[in-house]
Amino acid sequence: MKLHTVAAMDVGSNAIRCLISDVSELGPDKPVKKSAYLRIPVRLGADVFTSGRISDARQHMFLEAMTAFVHLMRAYGVDHYRICATSAMRDAANGPALISSVSRATGLEISIISGVEEAEILFEANTFSAWTEPDETALYVDVGGGSTEIIAVKNNTLLEAQSFQVGTLRMLAQVVAPEEWLRLDAHLARMAETYKPRQIIASGGNINKAAKLLDKKEGKPASRAELQALYEDLRNLPYADRMARYRLNQYRADVIVPALEIFLTVAARSGAGRFIIPKVGLVDGMVRHMCFYGGAEQARQPPAPSFRDIP
Repeated sequence: MKLHTVAAMDVGSNAIRCLISDVSELGPDKPVKKSAYLRIPVRLGADVFTSGRISDARQHMFLEAMTAFVHLMRAYGVDHYRICATSAMRDAANGPALISSVSRATGLEISIISGVEEAEILFEANTFSAWTEPDETALYVDVGGGSTEIIAVKNNTLLEAQSFQVGTLRMLAQVVAPEEWLRLDAHLARMAETYKPRQIIASGGNINKAAKLLDKKEGKPASRAELQALYEDLRNLPYADRMARYRLNQYRADVIVPALEIFLTVAARSGAGRFIIPKVGLVDGMVRHMCFYGGAEQARQPPAPSFRDIP
């Protein structure tokens, strides 16, 4: 199947992200050419991690967002798309029912993926040779609202991948299970002993914002000390002052602090001393997965317009 313009949608715990890309000349070592990128902070996890369900209000927001994405895909002439739902939808008691109702209303097919599958797709977001030295093991770490994925990579090869139910919205709601912290700590101790990583390849909206605040260009490393100083400053500021001083949106000003805490915890426990922040994420991996790694058969064509869609 020849793909030309594809759309990838990440239904995350904190936001829904849609990336539309021109892939007609995409090569294994070429970056994805972005045609459009949209982020909608629906925050499904804010309900799920406290009540176990997605509220009626957020269900409506989700339906509105997915309806908008249908029209966006048609406007850009998307050939194929894939939609992956992650931690919040995995945990929501009414997640499958919501997906079914939205699919009936929009014609979109939405898949709930496991944490390990999410980690594997994240790995495919980038060719890691650009960020690591030969024969050096690095940790690729993605921090989201509901989970953190940690992937050990060496010579552009995935060595192992794990997902942990430790995320920014879970931390804000104080619902991270103590045993999950222990599992993460034990995993990082083993990573330190087995691989001795010196750097973390970090992804997620919060670390991207931190890189911008530190004036780090893409690929320019940030030290653990630099991130620690930023974390301490942000943590000690009242919420409103945090927004004002750092010009943060309200949906970023709260989650950036626990996100940095997770990244710094991973660095401290694993022994890694620096961060590379290439600004890639799950949607980038989904695009490459559709094109290069057998994901094309999982892609779908956008729903055709019906007569009621036409004025």
